[in-house]
Order: sequence, then C-alpha cells, then structure tokens
Amino acid sequence: MSELHQLDTRQHQLHNEALIKLTVLLYQIDGKVTLTEQDYFDELLESMPWHSGISKQAYVNDVIHQAREAIDDMAAHDYVRSLSDELNIDAARSLEVAMAITKIDGERSEREVELLALLANRVLAKGLVT
Repeated sequence: MSELHQLDTRQHQLHNEALIKLTVLLYQIDGKVTLTEQDYFDELLESMPWHSGISKQAYVNDVIHQAREAIDDMAAHDYVRSLSDELNIDAARSLEVAMAITKIDGERSEREVELLALLANRVLAKGLVT
C-alpha cells in the first residue's frame, strides 16, 4: 500500500470516527431518539468504510457513552469543539450529516440548533470556506 493511500485511508478513518461522535451527540442531545434518527444513523454507519482495530459496533457503543457523559455534564459544546480537526477533513460532509440527523425527525430542538450554529460558524467555518 502506498504511503499516500495509507494517509488518505487514515484521514478518512479519523473523519468517520469524528462523524460518528458528532452524529451520536446530535441525535441524543434532545433527550429522545426517534426511529427515523436511528435508521438514518444505521444507514450512515453501513455506508462508512472502516479501517480500525476495533469493530465499528464496539466503537459506537463507546461513543454513545461519551456523548451521554458530555450531555449530562453540560459539555456538548466542548465535545463538538474537540472534534474540529477531524470534522474539517471533510467539512461539507460533516455539516451535511449534522443537518440531516437534526432534521430527520421533523423538528430541530433548541439544543440541536445551538450545536448546528456552533458547528457551522465556529468549528467548520475554516473548512467550509476553502
């Protein structure tokens, strides 16, 4: 495998991991997980290539716990900011998925809107302009 291909694969893996973290946080932030949100998330997971020593499902289980802790500790904004570098690998895709998961159940809660604004105006701003 070429060095460039390995870097590309690693970058995609980092982005996919951050996208999973963001998506889980966003579908949990309003305190309810709808079937449509779960279906969207499952389809997203299924479509993601996975190149890690840990299984995708084990990773997701850990992320669910991390997101729950961030929400319980009122640290969701910091959690999203911590994903900045990885989400900016493909900023447009990150914003697209965030907008989709927050709208799929038919409404955006106030907390979802706050996190989307943070994402678009701060976390992904640099990546969306270039």
